[in-house]
Amino acid sequence: MTGDRALLHLAPDDNVAVALRTLVPGETVEIDGLAVTVRDAIPFAHKIALAELPQGATVTKYGVAIGSTTAPIAAGAHVHVHNLKSDYIVNREDFFEAAS
Repeated sequence: MTGDRALLHLAPDDNVAVALRTLVPGETVEIDGLAVTVRDAIPFAHKIALAELPQGATVTKYGVAIGSTTAPIAAGAHVHVHNLKSDYIVNREDFFEAAS
């Protein structure tokens, strides 16, 4: 890709990348020789799937597992709390118990 660096791939084995700007559905972005068509609006600093991820798949970022998919995620789709759960905390319950 020339001029516009849209994605940051934090570790070679990660199956997600981080958006370096807002990504628009239908645009094609490239990272490490891989072209990915964006499926959803993806805000700056959010994750995009680099490959198809079935439900229950481990999502890796920073070279480590950060959670599991709660639904199938297509390559180019937004990866966030609506389709990803932490395998280390119960997202809502642990957060709200600690906050109260």
